[in-house]
Amino acid sequence: MTSTTGTGAVSDTMRGVFLPGDCTAELREHDVPRPGHGQVLVEIGASGICGSDIGYIYRGYKGYRGVDGPAYRGVIAGHEPSGRIVAAGPGVHRFGPGDRVIVYHIVGCGLCDNCRRGHYISCGRGRESYGWQRDGGHAPYLLAEERTCVPLPDELSYVDGALIACGFGTAYEGLRRAGMSGDGDLLVIGLGPVGLAAGMIGRGMGARKVIGVEPSQARRAWAETVGVFDAVLPAGDGAAEAVADLTGRGGAAVTIDCSGTRPGRSLALEAAAEWGHVSLVGEGGDLHTEVSDTLLHKQLTIHASWVTSLPAMSELARNLVDWGLRPERVVSDVFGFSRAGEAYALAAGASKGKVVLVPDDAAPEAS
Repeated sequence: MTSTTGTGAVSDTMRGVFLPGDCTAELREHDVPRPGHGQVLVEIGASGICGSDIGYIYRGYKGYRGVDGPAYRGVIAGHEPSGRIVAAGPGVHRFGPGDRVIVYHIVGCGLCDNCRRGHYISCGRGRESYGWQRDGGHAPYLLAEERTCVPLPDELSYVDGALIACGFGTAYEGLRRAGMSGDGDLLVIGLGPVGLAAGMIGRGMGARKVIGVEPSQARRAWAETVGVFDAVLPAGDGAAEAVADLTGRGGAAVTIDCSGTRPGRSLALEAAAEWGHVSLVGEGGDLHTEVSDTLLHKQLTIHASWVTSLPAMSELARNLVDWGLRPERVVSDVFGFSRAGEAYALAAGASKGKVVLVPDDAAPEAS
């Protein structure tokens, strides 16, 4: 049985991806939701797999500050959705059926100061994340609050939109905070999906040189194919000196750590030039540093950044079009929803770049 929306027929049921927390992904039957007041039904075009999904859900359920118990509540997974609106509930004013959107992955109260600034991620009055506390994008349809939707420019694909929804937004905010511009060089540490995003965005923001550091040879090789790095270096002893030589200025004006590791963060500090800005966006781990020579005497500024805001995400989508840059360039693997188990295993293991899920009829054939 089907029901009709503004753009066609929508089935009553669908198969969504759930994560039991034991390094598997399961497909389960689920009702297709109907939009209520202020809500839209989004037909998913692409849904990314994020590193936080792997660390906090896929391998085992974990919690974080401000959440009582495991952060994942047994819902349809996927917090990086992009697609097309096929139905709208009452009270929806800005968007409607046929509109292409990116879904900002946090629903905030909308009333606290952080929400009014567009930082739903920092809502202190009961935020919920798609794919964690409410159903996410790893299914044919997603019920979204209209206020979490961001326009997806026609020049960008649904895969582009899915990447903007989290990783590219995170990288953009980190570089905005650090004042990235054409006046200086950029060092990116950790060339996973967020690091690749930082390199591409840094190029768009006008960085004089973009340098990457990554311990994995496979990921270094993939990063070199993206076409935004002037140099890609192995991690380890000598990396800071190599960065200083490449810049000719004693280090990079902006460094961003996307690795979330102690060695990565230490390198971000050591390889920053005098009066440099260091941005920390990688989750987990800790920070250990000598203070006087590394921080004080170099006059460094450290920025800690978590995701981005709704206005900045919309700004980023427009900027990427103006810069002629496509986030999907960092994607190494695309799977249909029915192959979610393979996709998650690869993302949790030896993936070279970003892993993305799409509807089965839009997925490449299995090799």
